[in-house]
Parts: sequence; C-alpha cells; structure tokens
Amino acid sequence: MTPESPITTIAHVIQLSVAPVFLLTGIGAMLGVMTSRLARIVDRARVLEGPKTNDSTSQEKAAEELVRLSRRARLISASIGLCTLTALLVSAVIAILFLGAFLTFDAAVLVAMLFVAAMLAFIVALLFFLREVFIAISGLRFGYR
Repeated sequence: MTPESPITTIAHVIQLSVAPVFLLTGIGAMLGVMTSRLARIVDRARVLEGPKTNDSTSQEKAAEELVRLSRRARLISASIGLCTLTALLVSAVIAILFLGAFLTFDAAVLVAMLFVAAMLAFIVALLFFLREVFIAISGLRFGYR
C-alpha cells in the first residue's frame, strides 16, 4: 500500500471538516437570533424602568414584567454562552482534525469526545432558548388591559 501524498491528506481532512463548518454557520445563525432576543428584552426593561407613574396597578404590572424579563434575560444569556461554547468546541474539532493529519496521531477519540460535548452544549442551549420562548409567550396578554 502506498502512503498518501500530503495533498491527498489535506484534501481528505478538508472533506472531513466541511460538515462541522456548516454546523458553525447554523450556530452563528442561532447566536444572531438569540442576541436579537436579548436586545429586545433589554429594550423592554429600559422602557419599564423609565419614568414611574403614581398608579399602583401599573407599577405592580411593571414589576411583574421586569421579573419575567430578568428571568428571560438569564435564560437567553446562558443559551448564548452555551452556543458560543458549542462553536468553540466545533472549531476545536476542526483544528484537531488537521493537527491529527499533519502530526500523524490518532485523533478519533478526542474528536468524538469534543463533538459529543459540542452537541450536548447545543442541546442544553436550545432547551434554555425554548424555555425563554415559553416564558415570553406566557407573558403575552392580547386584548387584556
């Protein structure tokens, strides 16, 4: 059996890293959605913390909404952190694929462990995101004053 040429090795590693690169694109899109939601939460909280009225009912409603916004902000921030961790782990997978090919060591176990860790982080991030969406929906009151 003839040893692979360096160019063949590079081509093979690039083929292996294409799927994780597409995964990074999806994670980037999710980060964009999540940061947009966080910005909207912050904007709404600023409005509620603005000038206070003397109406105690309005103040109570604003206080309740601020508590809900705070919880949503914590959830979406954790989700952003986990998505960022996912992107870092996937990037590490790609880097180790190349290092393993060039330094000729078996990176299979390390790559598999990092990829599983990335997927677990992404799953938890999506669960936090889903919980934040549920909290946002539960706070909606269409037609009620």
